[in-house]
Amino acid sequence: METTIKHQIDPSKIIQIGMGFWASKTLLTAVNMGLFTHLANEPLSGEAIKNALGLNERSLYDFLDTLVALGFLQRSGLKENAVYSNSGDSDLFLDKNKPSYIGGILEMSNNRLYPFWNDLETCLKTGKPQNEMKDGGKPLFEAIYANENRLREFIHGMGGVQAGNFMKLAHDFDFSKYKTLCDVGGSGANFSIHVTKNNNHMNCISFDLPPVSPIAKENVEAFGLSDRIVVVSGDFFIDDLPKADVITMGNILHDWGYEDKVMLIRKAYKALPEGGALIVIENIIDDQRNKNAFGLMMSLNMAIETEHGFDFTASNFDQWAKEAGFGQTSVMPLTGPSSAIIAIK
Repeated sequence: METTIKHQIDPSKIIQIGMGFWASKTLLTAVNMGLFTHLANEPLSGEAIKNALGLNERSLYDFLDTLVALGFLQRSGLKENAVYSNSGDSDLFLDKNKPSYIGGILEMSNNRLYPFWNDLETCLKTGKPQNEMKDGGKPLFEAIYANENRLREFIHGMGGVQAGNFMKLAHDFDFSKYKTLCDVGGSGANFSIHVTKNNNHMNCISFDLPPVSPIAKENVEAFGLSDRIVVVSGDFFIDDLPKADVITMGNILHDWGYEDKVMLIRKAYKALPEGGALIVIENIIDDQRNKNAFGLMMSLNMAIETEHGFDFTASNFDQWAKEAGFGQTSVMPLTGPSSAIIAIK
């Protein structure tokens, strides 16, 4: 019996998770320095990488070979004779010059979230955000929207990290009974672009705050979809939502507290016709709250970043939607830990 217990009990997961920040920071640092973008142009020697990124000789090969061992780089040769190149995933998703780049969210994680998470214990004890607001700075979205460069980085990052979800939802959801869609908090109009490209009969509205409009319009024009996607400026706390057959909210509800969540769901209900659909894209926490670790950690992140935001389960949403007047709700799995919850009026 004792031997069996010894074989079953293994501390390796504790060490892997507890020291997980080592791997995380190695990847985030590589992304932040643009390593994968450099290697997308051509394979490089360690010496060439050192010169391109301004690195010191001491830990050069430990850094690069860690990325090899983690699966983000490929290598032929060893140390001074080595030539490094991107893995397939890194080349597709971490090259800044590709539209599939998702590194914006990783850059933000490195430059903002990483130090804020050092104060998770303070957040848990005080219930207060641990980001720029802690030192008297502006709230998250106010700070982001006040700076055009920061806003562009944020929109690019959010669009990239959601690209897989947007593509799957635009392809898998049955839009045949609908003609119009309004994406609330539409950011760079990325979801509207995917919907119109995959569904020739659909016309979309991308609805967000005024500073976002020029960026969204640039994206829409770049895809030649200005005749089917309209960018509308507004504030969903103040204004009614544009009327449409389908209303979508991608990673919007988790930014806000219970009362604001319910308010937004009710506004969506008001804007929809009978039979219309509200589709919410989030890292939905499983109802037993013991499987979707990423969704639960995202909720912790919202506690660090916002005053009242939190992530939620499908049961939570079902209750809020029915209180607003919706009938049935259903869940559509998307990519990774993400899902779409659909409520029908």
